[in-house]
Amino acid sequence: MAKVATATITRLEAGQALKPRTVEAIQHALEKAGVEFTNGDRPGVRLRK
Repeated sequence: MAKVATATITRLEAGQALKPRTVEAIQHALEKAGVEFTNGDRPGVRLRK
């Protein structure tokens, strides 16, 4: 959905730097799939109901 290569996801998971637009594309794809990025006192992610 993010239209990025598998190697790009591997680099993201390894903590390597990616272009901001690539990170945004991945985030938007995850959000479209139901992942909610949380902030505040408990930063992280959760799956929307």
